[in-house]
Amino acid sequence: MFFYGWWNPAYLGLIFVSILFNYAIGLVIASGETGNRKLWLMAGVTFNLGLLSYYKYANFFVDSINWALGSGFHLETIVLPLAISFFTFQQISYLVDAYRGETREFNFLHYCLFVTFFPQLIAGPIVHHREMLPQFAQDSIYRLNKRNLVIGITIFSIGLFKKVVLADGISVFVNPVFAAAETGITLSFAEAWGGSLAYTLQIYFDFSGYSDMAIGLGRMFGILLPLNFNSPLRAVNFIELWRRWHMTLSRFLRDYLYFPLGGNRKGGFRRYVNLLLTMTLGGLWHGAAWTFVVWGMFQGICLMVNHGWHSIRRVLGHDLSSSTRLGRGLSIVLTFLVFAVSLTVFRGESFTGSTRMLNAMFGGNGIVLPAALAGMTGGLEPWLATHGIFFGEHVPNELASWSTGFEYIIVLLCIAWFLPNTQQFMRDFRPAFDSIRETTVREEVSHLRFEVSTRWAVIIGLVFLVSVGSLTRVSDFLYFQF
Repeated sequence: MFFYGWWNPAYLGLIFVSILFNYAIGLVIASGETGNRKLWLMAGVTFNLGLLSYYKYANFFVDSINWALGSGFHLETIVLPLAISFFTFQQISYLVDAYRGETREFNFLHYCLFVTFFPQLIAGPIVHHREMLPQFAQDSIYRLNKRNLVIGITIFSIGLFKKVVLADGISVFVNPVFAAAETGITLSFAEAWGGSLAYTLQIYFDFSGYSDMAIGLGRMFGILLPLNFNSPLRAVNFIELWRRWHMTLSRFLRDYLYFPLGGNRKGGFRRYVNLLLTMTLGGLWHGAAWTFVVWGMFQGICLMVNHGWHSIRRVLGHDLSSSTRLGRGLSIVLTFLVFAVSLTVFRGESFTGSTRMLNAMFGGNGIVLPAALAGMTGGLEPWLATHGIFFGEHVPNELASWSTGFEYIIVLLCIAWFLPNTQQFMRDFRPAFDSIRETTVREEVSHLRFEVSTRWAVIIGLVFLVSVGSLTRVSDFLYFQF
């Protein structure tokens, strides 16, 4: 609570009231009569969603009504309480689990710790009551454990490096491009694609790094947190991408929205409607703006197309489990590029700015690439010129040094695609609570793995020192705003 109050003491009352209310409702649901339990569950979920809607979406709803009706309703700007999206979803899952009879342990202090556990309070992972409470009940976590410290510090150091070195390092190629699009500056093809690809890698390493840091901090206390990332940029399609990206949010949307809507149990049409609705609401969860709604709808459409394609292939008698290395590689690249295009809308501050970015990315302003890339064409420059693709001495607006920027993008892509992720690197030490690992997700094998040794102590120590040395610039975690 001290950690949360350090941000803004005024909101301590809010999180404490939320904890008391949900704990009390959970007790009533778990011990109440069958006829009343559903009413108490509905009351609890309504309270949580009402709280979230007021603080996160009230201004958005009023502005949308004013835009649609031409009215002049006014509401003072409401400051978004830190982590309200995460601790609200966490407590909704607690109420539903209590209703289903999956919650058995009701120690009040443990429940408070479940909601406010600082490593994952601010931006997840979104944890289940049944995952955390049994761990809090273990006496061993209240004693210092050198093994847990070693594992936790290692995972934390990797996450910190991802954030402050990789994600923040590439951010200099992101912000100028999107800011230029918002102000109406005409972007070149290279600038627009450079900004979009750089942002995709920035948000990936930013949130992946944060998730590692949360898991590492939890492990220092002997607590296992669930996985939140499993190399999503290696996904061969959007179905697999959303099994790998923000895994605990995907799990929540699946278990508490998609399945209750009927999932795929009520026919193909309802399945696609449920997918679209689930992902649209998932987009709105990320932020109170229509750009997030459209982004969520696009993710739903991509999943619909993906499932539809699989259905067609099954009808044609194709073996979906069989693939070639070339086919998988092309699928990974295509999935990554489509996802990067969608994140252009996610990152844009307005539809106008996003439209300008997309127009430039698809050749609306001509296709002029940096001269530094000409040498990579293998003598195809004349042929490319006949098709409207040219190489210039510089990118028109000089928003960033793209000769360096594209090299950085390639390096980060190689890290994301070819190096083992944190869980694979630490696989001998059970780095995280793996209850949500999908058995259908392909596991890459690598010989690079952590071991307790002087060599790795020195390497991880250097990684940590380099990361701390990079903390001189102001930097925010992107997912804190959601």
